[in-house]
Amino acid sequence: MADPEQTPLARKPRKLRLKQREDRGVMLRLIRRMFEENAHRFVKQYAIAIVCLILVAGTTAFLAWIMRDVIDEIFVEGNRAAIVTLPLIVFLTFVVRGFASYGQGVLLARIGNNIVARYQRRLFTKLTELSVDFFADNRSAQLAARVNQNVTGIRDTLNLTITSLARDLLSLVFLVGVMIYQDPILSFIALLAAPPITIMIAGLARKLRTATREVVDVNARVLASMQEAAQGITVVKAFTMERPLTERLEVLVERAEERSNRIASITERTTPVTEVVAGLAIAGVIAYSGYRAIVYGYSPGAMFAFITALLLAYDPARRLAKLQVQLERAMVNAAMIYEILDIEPRQADAGNARPLAIDRGEIVFDDVTFSYHPSEKVLRNLSFTAPAAKTTAVIGASGGGKSTIVSLIQRFYDVEGGAIRVDGTDIREVTKASLRSQIAYVPQTPYLFEGTIGENIRLGRPDASDEEVRDAARKAQAEEFILRQPEGYDTPLGENGVTLSGGQRQRLSIARALVRNAPILLLDEATSALDTQSETLVQEALEAAMRDRTTIVVAHRLSTIVNADQILVIDKGVIAEAGTHEELVDRPNGLYARFYALQNRRQGDDIVTLA
Repeated sequence: MADPEQTPLARKPRKLRLKQREDRGVMLRLIRRMFEENAHRFVKQYAIAIVCLILVAGTTAFLAWIMRDVIDEIFVEGNRAAIVTLPLIVFLTFVVRGFASYGQGVLLARIGNNIVARYQRRLFTKLTELSVDFFADNRSAQLAARVNQNVTGIRDTLNLTITSLARDLLSLVFLVGVMIYQDPILSFIALLAAPPITIMIAGLARKLRTATREVVDVNARVLASMQEAAQGITVVKAFTMERPLTERLEVLVERAEERSNRIASITERTTPVTEVVAGLAIAGVIAYSGYRAIVYGYSPGAMFAFITALLLAYDPARRLAKLQVQLERAMVNAAMIYEILDIEPRQADAGNARPLAIDRGEIVFDDVTFSYHPSEKVLRNLSFTAPAAKTTAVIGASGGGKSTIVSLIQRFYDVEGGAIRVDGTDIREVTKASLRSQIAYVPQTPYLFEGTIGENIRLGRPDASDEEVRDAARKAQAEEFILRQPEGYDTPLGENGVTLSGGQRQRLSIARALVRNAPILLLDEATSALDTQSETLVQEALEAAMRDRTTIVVAHRLSTIVNADQILVIDKGVIAEAGTHEELVDRPNGLYARFYALQNRRQGDDIVTLA
């Protein structure tokens, strides 16, 4: 005979039970983690807030309890003294309740705001620690939008837990106590509403968890699309992309609206059921208590106190009924925050990593192999030496691995095979911070941050003096246009310096590198955004800056590297040629010679861009 536990009908409920038990375990672990990280910081504030919440719960129950004396003493017995004392007691109860509500509201708001601020700082720190490949896999605008939506999840979870336990649960317990004290039988009738509501809420919470994660993702894509359109507005207008982008956004907005409506439907589905069940219970209590008062002469004060307690208990009971649904929404957001906080950087420092001490600055690539994707090798057993205090230029066709070399030196990625050494030390054995602090970097695409022109240059070395900032700007041939700005070095920049030309932005990027005054200088097509006149000026400045520094220059324009101490021609991830300009240009049928010939064929133009 088949085991009933092994039948398909039995297996499905058992799997469902296991899934529910697992979900409860995840929820409890998440709540425990949040309290462990935050509760000890606010012990005093939480204690005062909980006392205030207990006062709110106690005064609410007291108002129901005192109704018996109000009815019996004033309206039944006609006690004149009670006309003064009981209303005064009721008034004082409301005063205590009002100040307690104010106190807990302000305290929990301050705690919540501090929690949001701390997690914003933690998230920013974490994002800056994560490897470059993380941002290659995640769109920055969508990531920022998602973080913005999720960051309140931890605050909401903690506040919901505190207020639900210290106010709503205690209020319900106190009021039910008043009800049982007044009439146990009526209390039993009223409490029959609890089981069906609890069962329904548990089912809705499971549906809400999936829907909430979906709506967070879709809303993040909506906000990211808006941010990207704002950042690329010139491209949008130049290519008349307004209509297709609007249509794409419309699809996302409709999906977000549909999922938000679904969440609202799930969340509010508790309301009609709760109202119907509670209405039946309250109506039954009123009918039964009225019948007993009329037929058997029960005290109207006791009945009125019971009904008051029942009506007052409805509100905290309703909030507690929705608690699991609200917690599911808050905890989905909190869980998505922890997903980011728990990511381990792929280029983490080794446990025994030490600070890098540079003596000369020699850089050695020793049989280095690297790929962004397993199926496509970018560098293949690449070996070369960039001599200390010399300039090494790297040229080649696009996609050949030139910029990858610059990224690997800064350890944005880890090599798959071989090693990169600085003064004989494998860069994986030193801390990333100490390695990068010894490097000044000018990227191909300049990026400027929020702040003034002077602040953007000083980001290269925060402790640089004003004179050092100005000196770096002069060397980068940037001071002339800086002084023409409305406030000079104190001129605020638009988003990524939108009010400046591409050449001006690049010169500020170069000034930022120069003020760093590092022994290693990496130039990734640093003059690509400059016109011929600006390039000539900046090239003179760069040549002065490269003096006595180990410099690696990635270039498409041959005019920027003809004076390099050595030139490496990279082709499909390997070094095809190496030598000085004079040596390579005379090599028959060589790649460099071909590039140089292309340059000579450009009449009136001494710049060639490699394909």
